[in-house]
Amino acid sequence: MVDVSRTSASIVFDAVNKVYPDGTHAVADFTLDVHDGEFLVFVGPSGCGKTTAMLMVAGLEDITSGEIRIGGEVVNDLEPRDRDVAMVFQNYALYPHMTVYQNLAFGLQMKKVKKAEINRRVRNIAAILGLDQLLERKPRHLSGGQRQRVAMGRAIVRDPRVFLMDEPLSNLDAKLRVQMRAEISRVQRQLGATTIYVTHDQVEAMTMGDRVAVLRRGRLQQLGTPHEVYERPVNLFVAGFIGSPEMNLLLGRLENDGVRIGEQRLLLPPMVFERRPDLRHFVGRDVGVGIRPEHLLDARELREAAGRTISGILQLTEVLGSELLVHVEVDAARLEAAELLEVARDVDVTVADELQSDVRRHATTIVGRLSTRSEFALDAPVSLFIEPEHLHFFDPETGLAIYGGEQQ
Repeated sequence: MVDVSRTSASIVFDAVNKVYPDGTHAVADFTLDVHDGEFLVFVGPSGCGKTTAMLMVAGLEDITSGEIRIGGEVVNDLEPRDRDVAMVFQNYALYPHMTVYQNLAFGLQMKKVKKAEINRRVRNIAAILGLDQLLERKPRHLSGGQRQRVAMGRAIVRDPRVFLMDEPLSNLDAKLRVQMRAEISRVQRQLGATTIYVTHDQVEAMTMGDRVAVLRRGRLQQLGTPHEVYERPVNLFVAGFIGSPEMNLLLGRLENDGVRIGEQRLLLPPMVFERRPDLRHFVGRDVGVGIRPEHLLDARELREAAGRTISGILQLTEVLGSELLVHVEVDAARLEAAELLEVARDVDVTVADELQSDVRRHATTIVGRLSTRSEFALDAPVSLFIEPEHLHFFDPETGLAIYGGEQQ
């Protein structure tokens, strides 16, 4: 029987700020609770403050103002070694001249732990991580995934209250990343360890986290379960950042029973307004209209699609095994906002610059995720059915999602 009992602790960020000497506000008024035993993911584009926030927990970055508490204890002025946290970095930082066993045991030896206890802990963790047959090997004889497990084991064997993981999978290839995502999630559940996991990869965030904290420019944008963040984004930034392919976002004009997008008009059933009471305030005004790719369907497969389609010209198809991505150029205005440009720039600076300078504002490409049963011809007209109950609406001036009442 593998012993996985351990102590863990909650983490509280209370109005935390980090301002560098040059005036850069890396983290601004950051407030959230990480529950005891929770796996919380910090996600956001490069430079959003997610790593800085984590390093302040570790004591590797000073806190300008506010408080960080671990297990109810304020740790602002504690040295890193006194905080009882362990970190796993993207580079494994293993000692190349030591065996796996020696790498796992080294930290305990430095703390003068008794030899028998070191042996018990090392072999226990090796069993949990599937390293028990590799204890005599040196890092150069291990695969990337095995090295990452050793790096994890070296942190786990210390039995800290908190684990901090900074992009631990970024050096692995795509297939191994998928395997290690599952491995880390399994081990974290088995240990019940409070964990903050930092990544810029929203797929990692959505598949691993109990909850996800989306950051932008040092500020928390949304905190919720992966489902909540995906299905009910609070603003344009979260809507554009979370999802792959990303949400289609167009500029529309709201009417009493529909929304006009370019020269096309979508009918909206009453339930759309009932679910979003504040939407009525935008009748006669511009709104941002969002639709996830999986909520676009091939209109030819439906008997009743009148008033619920958007049409355009097929530009590209991508076959991804069991699904088909269609890129359709529609005669509609792209929703332009600083938040969306920031998301695009994080993915590809060249593409973002093209979007910013694009003069064809009424030719926007939307992406649908369809069944491979559908067959299309390039440069031919395509009609996509939109499921109105899955539409998202945003205030184009503030960037905030339009909900209303208790649903806000």
